[in-house]
Amino acid sequence: MTNKYQGIKASSGIAIGNIYLFNREKVDIDQSKIEKELIEKEISKVNDAINSYVNQLSDTKGANQAQINIANAHKELLQDPYFSDTIESKITNELKNAELALSETINEMVEIMSQIDDEYLKERASDYKDIGYQLMYKLKGITPKDLSNIEKNTIIISKELTPSDTSNMNKENVAGFATDLGGKTSHTSIIAQTLDIPALVGMKDISTKVEDGKLAIIDGNEGFIIVDPSEEELEIYKSKIKKEEEIRQRLKLIKDKRATTKDGRSVEVSANIGNLEDLKIAIENGCDGVGLFRTEFLYMENTHFPTEDEQFEVYKQATKMLGEKPLIIRTLDIGGDKGLDYFEFPVEENPFLGYRAIRLCLDREDIFMTQLKALVRASAYGNLKIMIPMIINVSEFKRTLELVDQIKSQFDKDGISYNKDLEIGIMVETPASVFMADKLIKYVDFFSIGTNDLSQYTLACDRGNENISYLYSNYNPAVLRAIKHVIDESHKANKWTGMCGQFASDTEATKLLLGLGLDEFSAASSKIAEIKDTIINSEFSEEEKFAISLLDLETPEEIEEKVKNHNN
Repeated sequence: MTNKYQGIKASSGIAIGNIYLFNREKVDIDQSKIEKELIEKEISKVNDAINSYVNQLSDTKGANQAQINIANAHKELLQDPYFSDTIESKITNELKNAELALSETINEMVEIMSQIDDEYLKERASDYKDIGYQLMYKLKGITPKDLSNIEKNTIIISKELTPSDTSNMNKENVAGFATDLGGKTSHTSIIAQTLDIPALVGMKDISTKVEDGKLAIIDGNEGFIIVDPSEEELEIYKSKIKKEEEIRQRLKLIKDKRATTKDGRSVEVSANIGNLEDLKIAIENGCDGVGLFRTEFLYMENTHFPTEDEQFEVYKQATKMLGEKPLIIRTLDIGGDKGLDYFEFPVEENPFLGYRAIRLCLDREDIFMTQLKALVRASAYGNLKIMIPMIINVSEFKRTLELVDQIKSQFDKDGISYNKDLEIGIMVETPASVFMADKLIKYVDFFSIGTNDLSQYTLACDRGNENISYLYSNYNPAVLRAIKHVIDESHKANKWTGMCGQFASDTEATKLLLGLGLDEFSAASSKIAEIKDTIINSEFSEEEKFAISLLDLETPEEIEEKVKNHNN
């Protein structure tokens, strides 16, 4: 009997292989308190474990760029004074042993990150989990299991896979991943996308339902695993794999090409990034630039508000790495679900609609000015653009322009270089900014649509609420009409509109968004070549007619079905 298990699509592709169930060692945490005279000894144990793991992470011989990125991210977290200080405080003030102090600190950090609504940031909880496992193994003197000796064509199934699990595996022999836990932006997904192998996450209990060694098919395109496939199913999927390989080879030749339709319309296909390591991967994948550089990590991975010079160095390096290609940097989008250890936010009943992003920045202009100065300075080194989030009215943006003008005037007096033609735009992610698009476009240089929040606010639907998640759809006609309106208003003013929300990474929606008139797709790096391929093989005039016809439909289900049929 064939068994089919559904999951969340994390990395596309199809593979046939044998299942390998990977389970991590169980570790019992010592719950006992210590005597005061043992405080220094326990602190020393933790420091030794941290130093040992940092040294281990520094050895990146044979690692790919994604694994180097993960190692660097872990080192940053390990070297964060807040992390070690919290552990030390628990040992010194609460007399907890090294294991217990580490375990509690990791659990607290995981809880904080898990509460964040932003999927990209939420998945960083896995970094802390991984660090916790590795440090605990070192404290316990345990040699962890690894994936270095797996056999060829192996489909790894586990409750979860941490970056450390994937860093030492035999990459040539891995056919695919499937995990109980994780989301689309988890490190399991990122590694699978980098290795270009299929992956499914969020399968809930797949690791308890399948047997080790069983033959299976993993379909990352449709989002399921077939265990004990029939001969007919095997033949069908062998044919699909052959076709996929042909497509993969074509995409390698396309990734660095300009995305121009058959009838001559060109668009930019850029990348969403969170740090310099992400940028390296984006460049390797043929990005035309960066449509969204999230700056939150500069603040969240720090013990203080980053200084002007600290920020300037990061922005300058990113700008230089891209050369003439555009780098759109979003100003601080903190608050709501993204807190800071060193700044106390007010308690709010609905923080997502409260003191966050531009509202916080204009209330605390000292914080905002520091970032703006760093950005204006860095603009001298390339094609840097500034993007302001969560705008709902013209006055917010005009005040931002006044602050930038103050900075430019001071820089002129001080002889500091900057780009005199520096472009400043906004994220369109609120219904208010959609309705006010015709007024806002008079002052901004560009729009970039953030569909994650725009869809959520337009539909009055919390995308993280499982009870109503079925209502959340980017294909809702209200959302598509909002997107079309924003694009049209920018074009009337001879300006442009991009999209940096997850909808831009949805390759099923590429033709639809092209037809609506989108000028720039800012997507996950792994999707760049596929988006370019779709655009290059499309006729803009045909896609425009199709997209406009959808705006008369009434339900997202109807629209999504027509889009699927049109793509096929």
